[in-house]
Amino acid sequence: MIKFEKFELKNGLKVIVHQDETTPIVAFNLLYNVGARDEDENKTGFAHLFEHLMFGGSVNIPNFDEPLQFVGGDNNAFTSNDITNYYITVPKNNLETAFWLESDRMLSLAFTEKSLEVQRQVVIEEFKQTCLNQPYGDVWSLLRPMVYKKHPYQWATIGKEIAHIENATMNDVKAFFFKHYLPCNAILSIAGNVTTKEIKALSEKWFGNIPSGEKPLRNIPLEPIQTEERRLRVERDVPANAIFKAFRMCKKTDDEFYATDLLSDILSNGSSARLYQALVKNNPLFSEISAYVMGSFDEGMFIISGNLQENTSFDEAEKAIEKELENIKKTLVAEHELTKVKNKIISSHEFAETSVLNKAMNLAIAELLGDANDVNFENEKYSKVTPEDINKVAKKILVSTNCSTLIYAKKTEVGSQKTEVKKQITNN
Repeated sequence: MIKFEKFELKNGLKVIVHQDETTPIVAFNLLYNVGARDEDENKTGFAHLFEHLMFGGSVNIPNFDEPLQFVGGDNNAFTSNDITNYYITVPKNNLETAFWLESDRMLSLAFTEKSLEVQRQVVIEEFKQTCLNQPYGDVWSLLRPMVYKKHPYQWATIGKEIAHIENATMNDVKAFFFKHYLPCNAILSIAGNVTTKEIKALSEKWFGNIPSGEKPLRNIPLEPIQTEERRLRVERDVPANAIFKAFRMCKKTDDEFYATDLLSDILSNGSSARLYQALVKNNPLFSEISAYVMGSFDEGMFIISGNLQENTSFDEAEKAIEKELENIKKTLVAEHELTKVKNKIISSHEFAETSVLNKAMNLAIAELLGDANDVNFENEKYSKVTPEDINKVAKKILVSTNCSTLIYAKKTEVGSQKTEVKKQITNN
């Protein structure tokens, strides 16, 4: 049980305080309710760009990292399609440094051409390294638009294309910042050996005078129900053929999320899981195969992906996957098999709670999704899932008309030779 208190400043900043007297380290987690789904489809990658820009310095603090290093602190951030999250860990005696740093960049981020250009190049290079030059790097750029036709989940966090970041103007950047990076659009979560009284005083001192701004309204289009199978085949210079299957699933806050998550674990969590046993160990059609959920705030994806063995055909591989999915739809999962994956997930949650940073982060996310106290009922919700729940959700989502399949083929020698000939003709 994670005990906490929460309060809200007049400008709308929500603050959560968890007291943990066992550690000298305090976690300071600032979550902004903005992600890639909040971007214009013609200006994508901005939430991720801001993850970098926020470390470019503020008006009063040109170097964000340096003051933190002086007081023994550490920091980082991440962006998803749903949120942007900044976090700091620091010795308790130096906690006020974190308040000073984060409040200053919320109030007065330094919008300099130099900072924009530096971070623009960092993001462009990251795009090239992760999406263009890395084997299987474009999978999400290919798969997401297959699954989503209306919803902005159709592009990855890093953006649709490099040009959107290359062409970002200072006015574009400022407009995005002043729309989303506001006290009323943020949640601050503090975990460590602190009291609510201390945190209230520090919050008022450093964040209290920042103007609230106007909370942005979301108008995200609903994704139509998928009614037919979608398929795409590409050839790439990769070491092995691969298959990616994406099934539409519920959002993270739906009751059936817990059964869906456990279903993915039954199929793929560990060497005793069904897909590994059937398709890697007993009948080695794949060198590796996995199943997992995306855990998106809106309707997400249930993914099955695998790398094929050298002599396995795509047809053979797909039929083998489909056979395993049919098995789990036809027959109820045994209680001991379900209990095993429940125990894994529950022990994983309990281990995570030994970290003040994880607790601060999870409290903030839970509050954003509805109520911070929901973190205390996660394990209970997993525990209540029955074999019938697993069967029901498997029958609902693991069907061909709800599936988008990406066939990711490695280039053949003949294909490579054709490409080389084409290059020679073009060069001549």
